[in-house]
Amino acid sequence: MKLFDPISAWSHEIAAIRRDLHTYPELAFEETRTADQVASWLEKWDIPVHRGLGGTGVVGILKGTGGQGPSVGLRADMDALPMQELNEFEHKSRHDGKMHACGHDGHTAMLLGAARYLSEHRDFAGTIYLIFQPAEEGFGGAREMIKDGLFSLFPMQAVFGLHNWPGMPAGTFGVLPGAMMASSNTFEIRIEGKGAHGGMPHLGVDPIMAAVQLAQSLQTIVSRNVDPLEPVVLSITQIHAGSADNVIPNEAVMRGTVRTFSTEALDLVETRMRELCEQSCAAQGCKAEFDFDRRYPPTINDPEQAAFCAQVIRELAGPDKLRQDIRPSMGAEDFSFMLQEVPGCYVWLGNGDGDHRSPGHGMGPCMLHNGSYDFNDALIPIGASYWAKLALDWLAQHH
Repeated sequence: MKLFDPISAWSHEIAAIRRDLHTYPELAFEETRTADQVASWLEKWDIPVHRGLGGTGVVGILKGTGGQGPSVGLRADMDALPMQELNEFEHKSRHDGKMHACGHDGHTAMLLGAARYLSEHRDFAGTIYLIFQPAEEGFGGAREMIKDGLFSLFPMQAVFGLHNWPGMPAGTFGVLPGAMMASSNTFEIRIEGKGAHGGMPHLGVDPIMAAVQLAQSLQTIVSRNVDPLEPVVLSITQIHAGSADNVIPNEAVMRGTVRTFSTEALDLVETRMRELCEQSCAAQGCKAEFDFDRRYPPTINDPEQAAFCAQVIRELAGPDKLRQDIRPSMGAEDFSFMLQEVPGCYVWLGNGDGDHRSPGHGMGPCMLHNGSYDFNDALIPIGASYWAKLALDWLAQHH
C-alpha cells in the first residue's frame, strides 16, 4: 500500500483517540463529549469549526493555500448504540448500556487522521469540508444536518462516506455504482375486529384470522407484483393479539420492515400493502389502519464518483485490494440523504474477522451491532490515507 508516511508515523496517536471515543460512547444527538473532542482536535490543527448542525454535528472547514477552487465533503458518523458491551479490555465502554458496536469511533478517528494530514499539507486549491455527523443509528442525523443548512452553508460539488465492514479482509475496499445499501422502512397494521368468547366465534369478528390471511397475502407483493429482478424484502416481524385462551380479541397488530434498492419499488410495495390491508381485512369483516414510515432512502452511489473512488483505491492500495464484485447490503445508512442532495459515493473498508481484537474481548463474533465487536485500529492509516488522497485528487481533477 502507498500510504501517506506522516499518517503512518502518528497513526498510533489517532488510535489512542479512537480508543478514548470507544471508552465514552454517546447515543444519537447526545454526542456532546465526542463533538467537543472532535472540535478540539480540529482547532488544534488550525481548522476552523462550525458546530450545531443536527444538534451535535461538527463541520471542519479546510481551505487550501492554492486559491479558489471546488469544494468536496468527507463524512464520518459519531454516535454509538444502546447496547451492552461484552468486551473486558482496557478501552471497553464505561457507559453502561452504550457501546460503539458499529465502528463509528473508528470512522471519526480515520477522518480526524485525514484532517491532521491535510492541515499540514494545504497546497491545494479549493475547500475540504470535514463532516462529523450525529445520530446515524436510526435517527437520521444526516437528514437533520441537511435541514439545518449543511449544503447551503457549505456548498460542495461531491460528498463521500465510508463504513468499516467485518467479514471483508482487513484493508480491502468494496465499492459499487448505483445501489450500495437498501432503504429502511417500517410499517404497523392495526386490525379491528369484534371480540367474543373463544367457544362462540360466530358472535365475533376474528382479527387474528384476518391477520393470518393478510400476512400470507402481503408476501405475494414480492413474489407476484415486484419485478423478479428487483430485490425487495418484506418481513413481518411482530404479530400481537389476545390475552386469554378463551377470548377472541378486539384487535390484532402487525409490524415489520420493508427494504428496497429503488424508490420505484418502494412506491409499488407501499401502494400494494395499503390496498391489501383494506381489501383483505374487509373481506374478513374487519377494519385496518395502515401506517408506513419511510425511515432511510436507499444509498445510491453516483456512477462517476464510484469510478473515481475505485481509481483512488487502486492507486492507494493496489488493484488486489479493490473489490467490485460485492453484493449490496439490505442494511440501511442515512448517508443516503446526503447522496440525494449531492453526487457522491459510499464505500466499505474491510475490518477483518476479529483476530485484531485485544485480549479480553467478548467471545461473540466481531460483527456489527454485536457486543463483542471492536474496530480494527490497523485500518486507521489506511482509511485516513484514503480520505486524504481522495480529497486531494478530487480537487485536483475538478479545479
